[in-house]
Amino acid sequence: MAYQRGSLRLVSRKGGDVWMLRYRLDTADGSRKENTLPVGLLRDLPTEKAAWREVDRLGLLVRINSEESGTRIRFDTLAEYYLKADFGDDAVRPKSVNTIPIVEHYVRDYLVARWGNQLAEDIGPLEIQKWLVSLHNNNGLAWTTVSKIRGLMQRVYRIGLIHEKVTRNPVEHVETRSKSDYKAITISPAQTLAILSKMDNPLHYALVLTCAATALRASELISLRWSDVLWLENRIRVSKRWAKGADGATKTKASDGYVPMHPVLAEELKQWRSLSPYTEPTDFVFPSFRADGKVPISPGIFVADYLRKAAIEAGVMIEPGQRWGLHNLRHSISNWLVNKAHVQAKTVQSLLRHSDVKVTLNLYTHEDGDETRAAQGAFLQAVGVGSQLVQ
Repeated sequence: MAYQRGSLRLVSRKGGDVWMLRYRLDTADGSRKENTLPVGLLRDLPTEKAAWREVDRLGLLVRINSEESGTRIRFDTLAEYYLKADFGDDAVRPKSVNTIPIVEHYVRDYLVARWGNQLAEDIGPLEIQKWLVSLHNNNGLAWTTVSKIRGLMQRVYRIGLIHEKVTRNPVEHVETRSKSDYKAITISPAQTLAILSKMDNPLHYALVLTCAATALRASELISLRWSDVLWLENRIRVSKRWAKGADGATKTKASDGYVPMHPVLAEELKQWRSLSPYTEPTDFVFPSFRADGKVPISPGIFVADYLRKAAIEAGVMIEPGQRWGLHNLRHSISNWLVNKAHVQAKTVQSLLRHSDVKVTLNLYTHEDGDETRAAQGAFLQAVGVGSQLVQ
């Protein structure tokens, strides 16, 4: 049975008119019968829109799509149950406003589109494996994206097992590649200075310098208010990120914290504040002038119109269509601190606010030709070959 929304109707009762949710229920003999569930009194829910909100609050759509009467659940019903159970108010792991639409897209446009009409427990591991491979080979999806889709499918079944909607998880032993082929372009301090020299607008200059020095994510950077800049403590408070036009929670618990503010950076920020028309504690540090400071500057527009062009003029090799933005500055400081300045990895992890140092080393620190050549030279010198060659 396909996912159903049902319909609402008013029914007279002794205590007053009641909203009832009508839906169809499959029976063991293959026929379908109408069933109803009470939603609430008309006096408490004066409009149909209010009644539908109550339906969602009570989780009635999940309930009517998971009731079993001699039938087994289809994958589309299981997937919708997952979206309700794992993303509602009672979710054990709340999702950010950025994550929810992405997950819904993967679940509905990939998982349900392919498996929706099949009984969830009849889907086999091998056919899932073949389908995931085809997403990469035929649809051109990156392996990291395929891996996310696999993880979501496994989560759908896991929620189904917890709520006793299915008895097995066919995704459990299915494998995919999860390592990304993406390699971030990193830049040197000299290139950073060259980019800064192209920033004629003081707002843009302060934005790039702050990002380069603090390794803040773009969403964290633009969400900063002047009250977050703790001048006396020489640090910046990071407690939110800008998402979907509003403040949201930081990406992870480890992200919620502070980043250092060296006196040089503090002086530059003071200089920018003296020029900015928006200097109240609640004003954005990097405001949008077009919006009269009511929202922060758009990082996407800034990158496309200014940062990318400045980087290319500064000699950064960026191919057409290749990813480049503020996040590359985050990669760059990590790479330079570990490979060139030989700063302890745990210190760099603290600056980037990663929950695991492996992320700092494996994803944000890249191979450095100068360092590997120097290491090789040290070995050859120890062997005694170097002194014979240099005559």
